[in-house]
Amino acid sequence: MLRVDHGVVSGTFSLDGQTFDVDNNIWVVGDDEECVVIDAPHDVDAILKVVGDRRLVAIVCTHAHDDHVRMAPELRERTGAPILLHPAEWPLWELTHGSDVWWNIDLADGARIEVAGSALTVLHTPGHAPGAVCLHVPELDCVFTGDTLFNGGPGATGRSYSDADLIVESIRAKLFALPPSTVVHTGHGDDTTIGAEADRLT
Repeated sequence: MLRVDHGVVSGTFSLDGQTFDVDNNIWVVGDDEECVVIDAPHDVDAILKVVGDRRLVAIVCTHAHDDHVRMAPELRERTGAPILLHPAEWPLWELTHGSDVWWNIDLADGARIEVAGSALTVLHTPGHAPGAVCLHVPELDCVFTGDTLFNGGPGATGRSYSDADLIVESIRAKLFALPPSTVVHTGHGDDTTIGAEADRLT
């Protein structure tokens, strides 16, 4: 049966010459046999602890800020799973991994990532980053929003490659179109719902 498993890991986020301590959520979606990992923050062993003995089908990156993709190549090396990322994230990916290390598969709006007899649907939601995506799982009535939408409102803008107006437009067009009951699993911090955030962002 399809389910969500969760962990939290601590590390740093660096951009524009500044570094911050952050706690990142680890999200794993699948059943007892196979799963996908959403983002690869800070500590591969911590991620693999959530995965357990299941086959990892994909490493899906919501965006390419270093706290979300830093460990993706090592996780790929240890599991054989491909890295999936929106191509508009190349400038941010390159800041962390240079030009010699690439991801495997480009994400696109509307794409479906199949796992455990179900699928995650990709929603391109630029604003926090140009190629930021969210992942909707209707079967579980949830959406994984990375740093696009948090408990309390939109993700941060004001740094390189971000756009405050665009993130609000993305949230209203793509995320608020989901049922209000949809649980929002965020990149950092606590869950919320689409309904709760739609009421705040009016």
